Amino acid sequence: MSASDHSLEVRARLPAALARLSELADNLFYGWDRRVRGLFFRMDPELWRTCNHNPKVFLRRISQERLDGLARDREFLQQCQDVLGTFDAYLQSASASPLQKIEGLEADTETIAYFCMEYGLHESLQLYSGGLGILAGDLCKAASDLDLPFVAVGLMYRVTFFNQTLTRDGVQRFDYRPFELADLPVHLVRDAQGTELQVQVELPGRMVALRIWRAAVGRIALYLLDSNVDTNRPDDRRITYQLYGGDRCMRIEQEMVLGIGGVRALRAIDLAPTVWHINEGHPALLILERCREWVATGMDFAAALEATAAATVFTTHTAVAAGHDLFSHELAGRHLMPMAEALGVPLTELLALGESPHARDAFNMTALALRGSRQHNGVSAVHRDVAAGMEGYVWPQIKPGENPLISISNGVHIPTFLAREWVGLFDSRNPEWRRHLCDEDFWRQTIESIPDHRFWSLSQSLKSDVLDQLGAWLLEQYRRNNYTEARIQAMLRIFSLENTRPLIIGFARRFATYKRALLIFEDEERLGRLLSDPQRPVILLFAGKAHPHDQPGQALITRLHEYAQQPPFRDRVFLLEGYDMALARKLVTGVDVWLNTPDYPMEASGTSGQKAAINGVINLSVLDGWWAEGFDGGNGWAIAPHEGDVGAKGRDRLEAEELLDLLEYEVIPGYFDIGPGGYSPSWIARSKRSMYTVLPRFNAERMLLDYAIRMYRAAAKLGRLLAADDGDAARVLARWKQRVRAAWPGVTLAWSDPPPTILEHGASARLRLRVGLNGLTAEDVAVECVLGAGDGSKPSRHVYRFSAGSGAEDGAHAFSLDLRPPDNGLYRMQVRIYPYHALLQHPFEVGLMHWL
Repeated sequence: MSASDHSLEVRARLPAALARLSELADNLFYGWDRRVRGLFFRMDPELWRTCNHNPKVFLRRISQERLDGLARDREFLQQCQDVLGTFDAYLQSASASPLQKIEGLEADTETIAYFCMEYGLHESLQLYSGGLGILAGDLCKAASDLDLPFVAVGLMYRVTFFNQTLTRDGVQRFDYRPFELADLPVHLVRDAQGTELQVQVELPGRMVALRIWRAAVGRIALYLLDSNVDTNRPDDRRITYQLYGGDRCMRIEQEMVLGIGGVRALRAIDLAPTVWHINEGHPALLILERCREWVATGMDFAAALEATAAATVFTTHTAVAAGHDLFSHELAGRHLMPMAEALGVPLTELLALGESPHARDAFNMTALALRGSRQHNGVSAVHRDVAAGMEGYVWPQIKPGENPLISISNGVHIPTFLAREWVGLFDSRNPEWRRHLCDEDFWRQTIESIPDHRFWSLSQSLKSDVLDQLGAWLLEQYRRNNYTEARIQAMLRIFSLENTRPLIIGFARRFATYKRALLIFEDEERLGRLLSDPQRPVILLFAGKAHPHDQPGQALITRLHEYAQQPPFRDRVFLLEGYDMALARKLVTGVDVWLNTPDYPMEASGTSGQKAAINGVINLSVLDGWWAEGFDGGNGWAIAPHEGDVGAKGRDRLEAEELLDLLEYEVIPGYFDIGPGGYSPSWIARSKRSMYTVLPRFNAERMLLDYAIRMYRAAAKLGRLLAADDGDAARVLARWKQRVRAAWPGVTLAWSDPPPTILEHGASARLRLRVGLNGLTAEDVAVECVLGAGDGSKPSRHVYRFSAGSGAEDGAHAFSLDLRPPDNGLYRMQVRIYPYHALLQHPFEVGLMHWL
């Protein structure tokens, strides 16, 4: 458009018979209900695509003639009424909330506030850049489905991640397209008088005003803070302009808006959450704001921190030290000085909450989140162990295997990522299937009861649809890059509706070096041979973006493009541009194998393989993240990590060899082992098993219920307890911790009598200790004997508690235990002491322990 041109949008008027379509466009329920999206698609398929599946833009731009015709179309009106009936029933569902069935959580009085920097709900509301946002979006959708008392808080960006294109040379190009808020399903929050509701956050030398937008996500609300307010100075209006945009100063100011401003926004809306969930470290400053609220009532900071942390849940997604959000002490101090003054503590004490060995001179948001919460989790079992070791400095005397971090594995939102065809099949066989998402027996019986020929036919239909759609996208990519017509036609022959014979292997995720997208190319000659067999054709599909500042990641994309141009791989390896939620939804439904080759143990969870598996796609993955739990030996293929002293290149070589072995001797022969029915029975069996083992275990409903049962319940209970009577219990606990920490270096353990080395079966041993408590009381500590395997024959441990004697002698307390081991064998016997208080959420919460 030239400088003299002006855009003009002539907007459609909805006929009265279609007036409620605007309600469907204003609720992100359309992001996971395919019937709603199908309704819009039927109205004008081409416009629906060009509007990027955005209902608000779509309804403004659709032809008036087409609208008026649809208003007279009885069949369409009936479909419209059916969809609206489903929508109304969903919003008005009177089913009991699962929280009402969880002892300790009162559904009528609890509110869970969930804070995250990004949300991936649908491509029409681009508030995300990657997996963190998609996970947050799935959790919100599950909260809506389960009708939990749940509210989410984020930032109202104008630009999120970039739209990606690839040049003819395979260079990634970035296209940032700001969006108009009028195009989005968001509305300003106003007070009872209709005045725009605003809150303020203090930044160095000024106050920044924030307005609040509300997005309806089914039954729940997502509140988004926006600094683009006329009264703010120009630089401040840009704070919320771009997700992860700007320099370190901009980043800390974004996180202040999210954490501090988010709490103030909920207060202004008159919401009083009882549980606060911090998803990754970015929103951790909400801890300081809630402490400030307690201090304003007259509580000291130490007690305020206990009261705040008791009701706080923190989920870490970081698997590498470089992934932590760090701010220099100078930058953090300049921004947090007013908060320190409000808390009545020296700035150094506040900055100490963010101390970590990762960077001694920096404020670590993960460290703040851990110290300011009492419920913490990693997002897979492997990741829990990685994070427990990496963040063990928070509990310095506790072994990583025993510190308070737990594991809640990620899951995906089934209605969002399950293909429409599978939904239709399940609806026809058991319309109540949505009530059984976590029922493993139900899914095994349901999937196994589908006749193999029907299962294969539906899979092939999905594959055909995906090939056709990918062909259209590649055609646009090829024509823009001026590929020859012969090359284009060769591609279209492969990506055609009829060409479902090749085995299609998909790899789609962020291009970061630890994802090892090029591992499969370690032995180019062997891979070329496997791909070029005309009797057993194999196609490799790649898609994904590299961060604009990740030069090695961008180099991977270019190198992959170069591979795709080489004769052994041409028309066998394809790199798709523009990876987003829409492309991801397509890919996970229509390929045959999902490939994932992360550098163990760098994959915190990874959920793309889960999305593929629920659609019958079979995983071929390194045993990292979720797949280390999900693989059962028969539902896919696993590449075992090589952890010997072979170096990074040696690991790549060994794991690539195992990958190619699996392809050559199991995957490819298994797919082409065609039986009388025109398909491989063993492939169908593995595909079915992939589906019914993953779907009930790795879905977002299961994930959210795990949070509710294992973390929210405990946080709500302890939060209420420490907040009661104006925080009396929080004061008691804070004073006790201060006393324990001061005395702990002087606490000692010694045997009163040497312990036995041999014990007859059935006999007990009297163990006696002299414990120097350095001013503490016997009630302040727990003393335990731990029996573990002495020869590797006893896999479990047994823990026995010592009893305190009646008094102290020579300043030492007597503790004793009558020990009777559970069975014969060789044991390793250890004695430990650690602080104990009834108000502790976890026995090792204080992080202090001595061993004898």
